[in-house]
Amino acid sequence: MTITDNSRTSARRPDPVADRRAARRRRSALRWLGKLGSAVFVLWAAATVTFLLQVFAPGDRATLLLNLSSGESRERTPDEIAPVNDQYGFTDSIWTQYLHYLQGLLRGDLGTSYQLQQPVTEVIATQIGPTLVLTVTALVVAWLLVLVTTTLTAGRSGPAGAIGSLLETVSAGLPQYWIGSILLVVFAINLAWFPVESGSSALGLVLPVLTLAIPLAGFLGQIARDEFARALDQPFVLTARSRGLGDLSVRARHVLRHSIIPAVTVSGWAMGALLSGAVIAETLFARAGIGQTLVSAASSRDVPLVSGIVIVVALIYTVANLLVDFLYTVIDPRIEVP
Repeated sequence: MTITDNSRTSARRPDPVADRRAARRRRSALRWLGKLGSAVFVLWAAATVTFLLQVFAPGDRATLLLNLSSGESRERTPDEIAPVNDQYGFTDSIWTQYLHYLQGLLRGDLGTSYQLQQPVTEVIATQIGPTLVLTVTALVVAWLLVLVTTTLTAGRSGPAGAIGSLLETVSAGLPQYWIGSILLVVFAINLAWFPVESGSSALGLVLPVLTLAIPLAGFLGQIARDEFARALDQPFVLTARSRGLGDLSVRARHVLRHSIIPAVTVSGWAMGALLSGAVIAETLFARAGIGQTLVSAASSRDVPLVSGIVIVVALIYTVANLLVDFLYTVIDPRIEVP
């Protein structure tokens, strides 16, 4: 009987390792719930701001819609305005309009473009693809530049380190419009290596991508370089060298993983910056995309289309930040998402 009681007692004995793992999973789940809640709040705030911009924009919305759809610019009579107000609910209370607006967003309805007379969702769906290709490719190219230059030059005391640091400092401060203009004049107009108008070809994508990637690579490289230099002084580097690994192998296999985490932190922000920069690149290189659409909608005061683009950009920015948080644990599983 005593033996049985002892066995039962040992079976009920807590496992400290299992308890720590369970506590860590609970903390991780709470953090992710908090981040998802923050993401929903950001999207709600963006939607609310865009709604208020539509409601309080100067001028009568019914008159603006009629003028854009007809191509005229004149005052409208009450008889002309009344059907539009009834159709879109412009005369309802602001609270009623706001609730209808949020209900539409939950259904994926971003409204109707004043100028194009098409659902905003359809307009964005036809234009967002080229912009995402441009921004994602620019982010990948920027990171490739960062990984190469940081691995080869960071933490070196000779000319290589000075040149790498100088290139990052200069490129990080270059305006995107200036870089794009130089690339366009030199490589498209003078040398004719690339088309002047980007179009949809892979060759036409090169210059717009470099326009966005070069400043971003300089900015991310500065962050990674400082962390790389600190990582070179850590004990694990000496241990790796004592096992006979060469300098390049130590840098690429051990130091680089520890040094890029701070740069990964700002990659979510970088995605939002690239989407903003896409407006410049697409306009400069006559490339189809959401940037060109936004410029056209803003110049024609097509408020629903501008608002819809803002919401979609906020959604992409939010998703990008959640993906960055996930990448933390992929790069180093010991990291807990803050």
